[in-house]
Amino acid sequence: MVVAEAKVPGNIVFIKIPDSFARPIGDFLVDPAIPLPVELGRNAANVADLADLADLSWEMLVAGMLRFLAYQSEHEHAAYYRRFIFAVKPGIFNELSEAGILNARNKEFDIAEEIFLALCGLQPESAWPFVNLAVLHEDRADELDKIGKTELAEAVHDKAFAIYRNLLAADDPAPEACFNAAFFFLKQRNFDRAIELFEAYLDIGDDEAKLAKAREISATLGERRDRDILFKEAFDAIRLGHEADGLDKARRFVELDPGVWNGWFLAGWAQRRLCAFGPAAEAFAKALELGGDQVDICNELAICELELGRLDDSRRHLEQALRLETDNVKILSNLGVVARRQGRLIDAAGFFRIVLDLDPSDRLARQQLAELPAGASS
Repeated sequence: MVVAEAKVPGNIVFIKIPDSFARPIGDFLVDPAIPLPVELGRNAANVADLADLADLSWEMLVAGMLRFLAYQSEHEHAAYYRRFIFAVKPGIFNELSEAGILNARNKEFDIAEEIFLALCGLQPESAWPFVNLAVLHEDRADELDKIGKTELAEAVHDKAFAIYRNLLAADDPAPEACFNAAFFFLKQRNFDRAIELFEAYLDIGDDEAKLAKAREISATLGERRDRDILFKEAFDAIRLGHEADGLDKARRFVELDPGVWNGWFLAGWAQRRLCAFGPAAEAFAKALELGGDQVDICNELAICELELGRLDDSRRHLEQALRLETDNVKILSNLGVVARRQGRLIDAAGFFRIVLDLDPSDRLARQQLAELPAGASS
């Protein structure tokens, strides 16, 4: 997988090493015929500015090859450079991985990115450096978001997404890719994709702690998905006139999640449309208690109270809603109806006139106003 633009950093040059370097390093044989990338120092403008090539250390050669592989992982001599690096420093992968993670935790993002890019070039068949690079991009994007650089944060976030997409496109995605990508999609509120990836990890993962976490989150998200489906089915049923079916689904939703106000609202809405005003009022009152949208709930509750003859309660809830939305014609019209029922005809006429000022096409307000005695409506 290529994660960096295919370019050679400006301070990388190629050298031919002296024949004296042609020696075995364990099972690896140095080939002087293959040029090696070397990173120039800050004060070196070209290869001529380097010290005597015979004085080059293995560490300098390894550093140059690592930096080169970070950007040219598919170079014709990439496999040779990898063997060279591992021959000189067998434990370098773990050493650099730890260094990259430490720098990332300390928010030294540029240094960590260079390290992870080098590791991706050094061991492209391993998912771990790519996963670490993706997580780094996520962390950097979060920090950019915090300081208001949203466009730049989105661009960095897209880098993380591209890495996960490539990792997951493999015939057999690595367990760590599935696990970390699941959290990535969870943060994006793509719950279906997150569940899919957590379940994939459950099939192929072997880390007991991660398996337990994947199992827990997957179950929680699955329950949430089922509740969301049930809520939508209840809403659609009521909206389409199947109130009894919608009420049954709304009640099941409330049983699953009684602390959510919108489930109670759906139950109240269905019962109000079924003219079960008492139970509907109780459901709306519960939704209001749980902190739901006060304007809509107060209006629905007031309609039920109006039908139950509790005119003072109906007026109180409508006035509560009106304080939140002073130009809501639905609330104003219902206040006019309550005022008319209470015999406050002048107040009723005033409400209906305000409605017509806001919406001259409101037929109900015009009809109600026309039905009032001449003294009240004039």
